[in-house]
Amino acid sequence: MSSFEIANRTFQSHFANNPYPGRGLIIGHSQVEESWHQVYFIMGRSEHSRNRRFVVEGSTLRTEPVDASKVEDPSLIIYEAMFELNGKFIVSNGDQTKTLYEGLNEGKRFDEALSTREREPDAPNYTPRITGMLEVDAAGERISLNTLKGNRINPENTDRYFYYPYLPSSGLGYGLTTYLGDGNPLPSFAGDPLVLPLQGTAEDILEFYWEALDADNRISIAVKTISEGGAKSEIILRNKYE
Repeated sequence: MSSFEIANRTFQSHFANNPYPGRGLIIGHSQVEESWHQVYFIMGRSEHSRNRRFVVEGSTLRTEPVDASKVEDPSLIIYEAMFELNGKFIVSNGDQTKTLYEGLNEGKRFDEALSTREREPDAPNYTPRITGMLEVDAAGERISLNTLKGNRINPENTDRYFYYPYLPSSGLGYGLTTYLGDGNPLPSFAGDPLVLPLQGTAEDILEFYWEALDADNRISIAVKTISEGGAKSEIILRNKYE
C-alpha cells in the first residue's frame, strides 16, 4: 500500500467517518508548490464551545468569541493558535502556543518549553494539548510534534509524548487530534501522529477538510502556507459562525 493510500484510508476513518475528532492540526509539504502547509481546525458540541471564530492578525491566528456576552470561561477556548518566531512556525490547540513561543524566545528547546505544561483541566475529558512546530532555516527543515494527555492510570497526571518525524513527501502531512471520536467522556487521541493527505492548493486543502468535518460540530478551520525558506506566510480561514 502506498503512502497516499495509507493517508487517504486514515482520512476516511478519522475524519470522513468520525463525528468528533475535536481540535486538530496537520503539518506537511505542499503538493503543488515549493512550500509547507499548517492546518488547524476546531469543533464544538456545547453552545459555549461553538461561540468562537478564527481571526488573523498578521502571521498570527487566534480564536475570539462570536458573542462576548455568552463567554463563561475563556481560559480553554480563547487563545493564539499559530505563532511565528525566527523561522519557527507554531500551531497548537491552546494557550501553550504562547508558552512555546516564549520558551523558544528564551532559548529553550521544543520539549523543554512544553514540559512545563499539563493536559487541559477539564475533567472528566482531560482534553489533550496538541502542538506542532515547523522549523525552516539554514540548517534545513524539521517537524516537531507533542501531545500532553492524561495518564491512563490516573488522568489527573500528565503523560508527555514528543515526536520528531522524518519529513513527509509532497502532498502528505502529519496530524494530531484531541479525540478519537465522540463519547462521554470523550476518548483521548492515542497512538502515533496520523499520516494525512494535503493535496492541491491551500484552498483545496481547506475545502477538503472542512467538508469532511461533521457539519453540526465543525466551527472553524485555517490553512497557513509557508514559503520554502520561511521568508513569508499566508493564512486563509473559514468560520461557521460570524
